[in-house]
Formats: sequence, C-alpha cells, structure tokens
Amino acid sequence: MKILVINPNTTASMTSKIGAAARAVARADTEIVAANSQNGPASIQGFLDVATCVPGLLEEVARHSDVDAIVVACFDDTGVDAVRSLVSVPVLGIGEAAYHAASMISTKFSVITTLSRSVPGLENNLLRYGLAQKCARVRATDIPVLKLEEGDPATLEKIRAEIRLAIDQDKAEAIVLGCAGMADLMEQLSAEFGLPVIDGVAAGVTFAEALVNNGLRTSKIGAYSTD
Repeated sequence: MKILVINPNTTASMTSKIGAAARAVARADTEIVAANSQNGPASIQGFLDVATCVPGLLEEVARHSDVDAIVVACFDDTGVDAVRSLVSVPVLGIGEAAYHAASMISTKFSVITTLSRSVPGLENNLLRYGLAQKCARVRATDIPVLKLEEGDPATLEKIRAEIRLAIDQDKAEAIVLGCAGMADLMEQLSAEFGLPVIDGVAAGVTFAEALVNNGLRTSKIGAYSTD
C-alpha cells in the first residue's frame, strides 16, 4: 500500500520530520510518500493561512494519482473536504485522527497547540466532529510553527509547561499534540509524563492503513460527489 502524507505548507524541513514520524509507525509493506505544497504559506497559523494554502495543496495532491490513501498533515485539517472531493481514496486529517484516537483511550483530553489565533479553528473542528465534550481545553503555547524546527530547548519547555497545566488543571487523561511540527515529540513526552501523548501524523497513518485494509473509500454520494 502507498500512502501520501502531505504537508500543506512549503517548509521542507517540516515535511522531512512528518515523513519520519509516518514511517516510524507504518507497516513494513506500506510505502510512505512525504510531500509538501510548492505554493503557499511557509506555515499554517490561523484562518488566513488555512485558506491560502488550499490551492497549492490540491495541486500537489493531483501529482500523486497512484496512492491508496492520503493523510493531510496539518492539524487544522486544512483542505481535507476539498481533497476528499478530488479523489476517491481515503483522506484523513491529522487533527481528526488524533482527536478520535484520544477519545478511544481516555475520557478527557487536552490539546497543546502553537499560537493563540489557531485555537478557535481547532475548537470549531472539535464541535464539527462531535468531540468537543471529550476535549477539556485547547491550550496555546504561543510558539510559532517554524520555531518548532529549530530544536530550541526553551520551546520544548513551553510545551512541557502546558502539559503539566493540562494534567493539573484540566484533569486531562491524554494529550494531543496540536501541530505536525511536534510529531517527533510523541514518544519522549509520553514517557516523561506517564500518559498517552498522541501525534496526529502517526494516528492518521495507522487509521489510513485500517481503512485501506477494509476496502473503504471516500463516498461519492452526496457532499464529496463532483457530479
């Protein structure tokens, strides 16, 4: 099976990190193709970036017609509905995948994301997916997305601080990492805090494999039909 894991922004270093996280959990017989948009914003931080990255995302998806599933590696689930309308294979957003994973292994989870302006969009998605009641809080670290590429210890400490607050104040039983740029932190933080820490890239890939194995494709009756 071949899965396209696509980063809707244009930052290649983030795409490399995303690809490594995807390959770490993929089955031995799954080929991961990691790609990013060639046109659009360098990072996705709020409603304007979400809107402006979609054309580049759709252009890049169209270059990969031979894949069995697609994972859109932006936590806002940027352009997922548009991609589902474009193709018939399963299409997963890493936000939706992570939320569902958290809801299956905890009664309450908190999300740790980047900038404060990203929070309303994530809260809207939780409502749309019917999972808002499972989410205790969406917490912003106020770390710019591209700062995550620098490996600054102070950045990691800000993430740790919000996780501590989520455990102590939100009574969260699981943590969802609210940015694809945090994909490399899942195992480290889970071991450190002693609770499930969920990366949407990993969740998206494994859910995509399950859908393909079950012979399931995107429905073309109704909203995702192009007729």
